[in-house]
Amino acid sequence: MPIATRAFAATAADKPLTPYSFERRDPGPDDVLIDVKYCGVCHSDLHAARSETGRSTYPLVPGHEIAGVVKAVGANVTRFKEGDRVGVGCMVDSCRECASCQEGVEQYCVPGFTGTYGGKDKKGGTRETITQGGYSDHITVDQHFVLSIPDSLALDVAAPLLCAGITTYSPLKEWGVGPGSNVAVIGLGGLGHMAVKLAAAMGAEVTVLSTSDRKKADAERMGARHFLINSDKDAMKAAAEKFDLIINTVSATHEIASHIQLLARDGTMVMLGLTTEGLPVLAIPLLWRRRRIAGSLIGGVRETQEMLDFCAQHGIACDIETIAPDQINAAYERMEKSDVRYRFVIDMEKLAA
Repeated sequence: MPIATRAFAATAADKPLTPYSFERRDPGPDDVLIDVKYCGVCHSDLHAARSETGRSTYPLVPGHEIAGVVKAVGANVTRFKEGDRVGVGCMVDSCRECASCQEGVEQYCVPGFTGTYGGKDKKGGTRETITQGGYSDHITVDQHFVLSIPDSLALDVAAPLLCAGITTYSPLKEWGVGPGSNVAVIGLGGLGHMAVKLAAAMGAEVTVLSTSDRKKADAERMGARHFLINSDKDAMKAAAEKFDLIINTVSATHEIASHIQLLARDGTMVMLGLTTEGLPVLAIPLLWRRRRIAGSLIGGVRETQEMLDFCAQHGIACDIETIAPDQINAAYERMEKSDVRYRFVIDMEKLAA
């Protein structure tokens, strides 16, 4: 039978999220049914709820940082059993056939991966043609896209790792960060604070770039060795050509041309924020030092599991503020003001109340 599911959903771009009931599909042979315990709140949830990055389909249940416990599994599922601690990130399906999928980087699936919410659900039949996310008490997911959460990671602090953690871990790994690396992180928010923790754990010397020093103590606690105010022209000049890698986590439109000068020869700035407007860059600073500007998108299933295991090994978790489901609209308002240190996490067990 279809599974009755309670959730909080956006019903229109200009309306607050409200309680919503719908039906999840029964687990098929390859599916895992999960009791959602916690769901992180990503800034992209807000964008989607307000249809700011494309045409959202309503009602829409956001949430792609999901931590929970297995309730049931299909006949073909061998990796998980009832009671296992598991997570689901930004993907719940992909074509499995293109070169990217075959190489284990499903986030770059050529036809496009199926998002945890707002995507076309190829398994949903007539009941669930659009995927619905983790602001809900249950979710049914193909076993290929289910992650194992190590016992040493509490579920609440593990939830945001499924997006914020892997989004920052993947470029750090791709660009070979390790002992001797000089890494700068622009913005100390949900993504930025994870970039600092992960880069420091990998052995890098980490600098945080910010507009003020109000988060300096936090940055140092997380492993940053240096803190740079990007409006301080003398400090920026002194840091020129220092960094092998700059992780840019800022989602708003901002100036990056001056930051290019901070890159060493062959250095790279990796863009992670969902900016919707162009960011002007001069060619000469790129040419003169063979610098690069690149992008990176979450991570594949294999790399996401690697990230979770790395975090467990090094005692890394997100800094969170736990909220009840009915506080989500207030949380969105605070997110717009950068008033969270550093990730909201919804306690979905409070949904019944």
